[in-house]
Amino acid sequence: MKKLLLASTLLGILVLPSLDAAVYKGQMEYVKKCRKCHGEGQKLLASHTTEEWEELMNNKGKALASEHLRTDDAKASWEYFESEKFRDKAKHLRDFMMEYASDSGNVPACN
Repeated sequence: MKKLLLASTLLGILVLPSLDAAVYKGQMEYVKKCRKCHGEGQKLLASHTTEEWEELMNNKGKALASEHLRTDDAKASWEYFESEKFRDKAKHLRDFMMEYASDSGNVPACN
């Protein structure tokens, strides 16, 4: 019984921090790659609902990348949206964007 309790506790200690880490990782990626054009994020993130962000970020952010790649105003970001790095970080950006969507009730602090 003690071994089971100890194993459960250790598993919880190892797993629980990683559950919230995706939002934090998404915030860090936003600060590094998106803030330059989109500012601190409050207006951008609140401009879409969780359902809209989910749709934009499905399939490793393909729809969001397409939005940026089809406009010359976003030319500075094209290399990033075509990169493997974006596809790898898309899951974290998705979690961050959905966490602070207009219908989430949460307000980001991207500084």
